[in-house]
Amino acid sequence: MVTCKDFLRELSDYLDETTDPATRAELERHVSECPNCWVVCDTTRKTIQVYKGMEAQPISDCIHTKLMEAIEKKAAESGHSGCCNGNHES
Repeated sequence: MVTCKDFLRELSDYLDETTDPATRAELERHVSECPNCWVVCDTTRKTIQVYKGMEAQPISDCIHTKLMEAIEKKAAESGHSGCCNGNHES
């Protein structure tokens, strides 16, 4: 039985259609029965469609630095620090 947490963990692969058929069937059953996960899935799918094909827009170095610092702070809080090793270069 797939839980909402399971569904959210698999959402990216589900939308990319890279899950194995058995897992996909379980996820589809869950999303068809769970209105909350259906909304998350539908909204995410629509958001991807809106932004797909758009060109990336540059951001200033200041904004890039602030964004990376925020990501690193959040990662450190959740125990996933060191992902960028302090390197803010892209």
